[in-house]
Formats: sequence, structure tokens, C-alpha cells
Amino acid sequence: MSPAQHTIAGTVLTMPVRVRNADVHTAMFSVPADAAQRLIDYSGLQVCRFRPGRAVVTLMLARYFDGDLGRYNEFGTCVMVNPPGSSATGLRALAGAAAFIHRLPVDQSFTCEAGRTIWGFPKTMADFTVRDADPFGFSVSERGALIVSMEFPKALPVPSLRSRPQVLTTYTFAEGSTREVPWEMTNSHVRLRPGGARLRLGDHPYARELAGLGLPRRPMVSGSVGRVEMTFGDAHILG
Repeated sequence: MSPAQHTIAGTVLTMPVRVRNADVHTAMFSVPADAAQRLIDYSGLQVCRFRPGRAVVTLMLARYFDGDLGRYNEFGTCVMVNPPGSSATGLRALAGAAAFIHRLPVDQSFTCEAGRTIWGFPKTMADFTVRDADPFGFSVSERGALIVSMEFPKALPVPSLRSRPQVLTTYTFAEGSTREVPWEMTNSHVRLRPGGARLRLGDHPYARELAGLGLPRRPMVSGSVGRVEMTFGDAHILG
């Protein structure tokens, strides 16, 4: 069987879509589980309650340097959820949880259209400013209204075994359906630290949504991956 193909803005993309070089900065926050659940109720998924009354929201900046969708920046709000049908709780449940992508602004129109069309990613257009210094920092705005700015003091290197890629699952929601997106990731040059990242919210409605989760606050852990390679397969509609 021939690989699936998608035509986006006149360009044919053959699955799986590949990212050959990217880096990622992430911060994981403990937030009220009920507030996080209300945020993603539309998906039909259940947040992973890793502690009584608490869930995990991750904010991340990904910079894609070389890949099938071109060069672009991306900011994500990801809520950790249980796989469909699971009501597991506790730290062991978090190990088996997956990311539901609630928001995903980007700064290039091609990846915006491709992400929405192929996988149902909630990509929107935004403006990014990145300061590649120490501390590393960035800000994301839309039509002049600040969404967030973040700083990441340098964290400690973590030994990484560059062997087989991690096989992961992400969930999205589009056109009334929740979708499962299979993907693989290989990481190297990983750095982590407790706390670390500093978050400032702006006056954009997206920022007020994050404030409704009790942010800004100190993250549980933050860090970076200096080199990431990824492949994304076709999305599958659940149910």
C-alpha cells in the first residue's frame, strides 16, 4: 500500500511527516484538576489526576529548524490526560498519560494549515520573539496583545541514551471529533531542573485562560531538549 499523502498549499506531504532538527523548552505545572477538566471538557477526555485534586499542564516552545513543514516556532498548552476509558490516578497513572493539545500558536502559515488539516492540531497564527541567550527567553503575542513571556535559566544536563525513538500518543480535537495522533521522538542534549522557568502572563484572552488555572506559579520541573527528531503519522478519529 502506498503511503498516505496530503496536499497543503500546493505542496504534497507524504506520511509520515518528519522533523529532522528541532529544540524544545518545557515547563510542567501542577494545576487544579477541576479547572483543567473544564478547560478540555469539549474533548471528551479525562485529565490525569496525579495527586488528589491536581492535574498537569505543560507549556512549551518548540523551534523547528529542519523538517517537512519548514522552519517555524510553536507554543503549546498541553494537558495530561488518561487514555480513553481509563480512570487511573496517581503518579503511576501520570507515567501512562498522554498530552491533549489545547492550544498551539505558530508563526508560519504553511504549518498552521498543515497542522489543522492533517492532524486537527489547534494551530493559530501568532508573533514570536525569542532571545537565545542565558537565560533563554521568549514571548508570544497575537495582534499586539501579549499571551505569555517565559525565561528558562540554564538547567543541569541529563544523560540521554540515543537509542530507539520513543513511541508516543497525542490527542487533538477538531470538527467535533477527538483524534489520536501517533508519533515518535528521539531526544538528545536534555537539561532539567526543579522549578526553574519564570512565566509572565499578558492581557490576551489566552493569558486569562491560563490565569484561570492558577498561573503564573512555580513549575514542578522545567528544562530543554537541545536536539529533537520526530515523525508524525496520520491522525485517527476516536470512537
